[in-house]
Amino acid sequence: MTATQVRTRFAPSPTGYLHLGGARTALFSWAYARRFGGTFVLRIEDTDVERSTPEAVQAIIEGMQWLGLEHDEGPFYQMKRMDRYREVIGQMLEQGTAYYCYCTPEEVEAMRERQRAAGEKPRYDGTWRPEPGKTLPVIPEGRKPVVRFKNPQDGEVSWNDVVKGPITISNRELDDLVIARPDGTPTYNFCVVVDDWDMKITHVIRGDDHVNNTPRQINILKALGGTLPEYGHVPMILGADGEKLSKRHGAVSVMDYPAQGYLPEAMLNYLARLGWSHGDDEIFSMQQFCEWFDLDHLTKAPAQFNPEKLNWLNNHYIKLADNARLADLVRPLLQVQGAVFEGAPDLAAVIALLKDRANTVNEIAAAALMFYRQPAPDAALVAQHITEAIKPALADFAQRVATVEWSKEAIAPMIKEVLAAHGIKMPQLAMPLRLIVAGQLQTPAIDAVLQLFGREAVQARLAAYL
Repeated sequence: MTATQVRTRFAPSPTGYLHLGGARTALFSWAYARRFGGTFVLRIEDTDVERSTPEAVQAIIEGMQWLGLEHDEGPFYQMKRMDRYREVIGQMLEQGTAYYCYCTPEEVEAMRERQRAAGEKPRYDGTWRPEPGKTLPVIPEGRKPVVRFKNPQDGEVSWNDVVKGPITISNRELDDLVIARPDGTPTYNFCVVVDDWDMKITHVIRGDDHVNNTPRQINILKALGGTLPEYGHVPMILGADGEKLSKRHGAVSVMDYPAQGYLPEAMLNYLARLGWSHGDDEIFSMQQFCEWFDLDHLTKAPAQFNPEKLNWLNNHYIKLADNARLADLVRPLLQVQGAVFEGAPDLAAVIALLKDRANTVNEIAAAALMFYRQPAPDAALVAQHITEAIKPALADFAQRVATVEWSKEAIAPMIKEVLAAHGIKMPQLAMPLRLIVAGQLQTPAIDAVLQLFGREAVQARLAAYL
């Protein structure tokens, strides 16, 4: 494979958000182009005017940007290419590979009903298809025709699908597809063919819900004299219950994931393993993925979405992430909760303490909040843990706080000295300290937490209880 050959494309319809299946298709297409130094094209298939929205276009582009799947050409919009489609349809009408059909939708449905009643496959019966020696009906006055593609009636359409293997469809299974509506607007399958032809696409990687479109598209492309790309149809993504992935399985829009605290590198790594493998490798960079990615190791079986696996990967990438970068993601989440940063610990340092335990950025933010608000422990917990019996140990601890070197390496042995002096165990002192300083019983190691709060804050909060 040479660098100049490979041209892939991602061609979403902007009728909703960028879903996980679409993102995976984009990733595979992008990685294949990157591996061979080729070109990755972004094309917006917006001919479904009733359902396409500018908001959906923006959502798709934002999703691609968050994932870092940069396109080399585009985005191209089909609605801006109408003149080109009409030009090609005009050429096909002249060449006899397309023709006008004046049947109404009701007439087509009636012929299909008759075929169903006779036990035949419902299809357009070729009423207006021109053939040598055939007399066509009289054109109804004032009726606007559709344009149909003159599909071959004999032979087969075959292609070697890079995922599914050899596929063959008899041309007798395909009727004459409508390629332009009565108002002249071209249809989806036709636009796709012209776009792939004009954009010199060499590899079409897409979901297997497009398999039925492929033989029609191949026949149209052959009629235009175009070079066939290689096709690969990737199985859909299923939920853990084996059903098609949907909202009831959780988030299916890519842009729900940054909002839930996932990092793009975790999502990319996760999507890469949904339907593709490189031995037993589970964790890899996108650079490594692009070097490894091939079409031979795309799986034929549907992939199952596993949120626990995504969490595991996200935890891995959070541990590797720069603390300042994570702080930029966490700070807005804390601000919404009314966090006060003035006089509080450095957020990057707090994140360094918390991030190893967190599966998401949102979990870091939830754990970090104790450092940026006044503690308000539950009264019942205060009564349970901050007893008269423990106050002498707390008072001793407060005295030592004034003079101890303020590092967790010095605080830890000081705590042990207090425990020994009062004959108590760690939880008896650590639980009250957590409530007094952080306002909660669950925190990381108490010496590390105290160091981050700072000597003055710890002294002030102890004084309130002593």
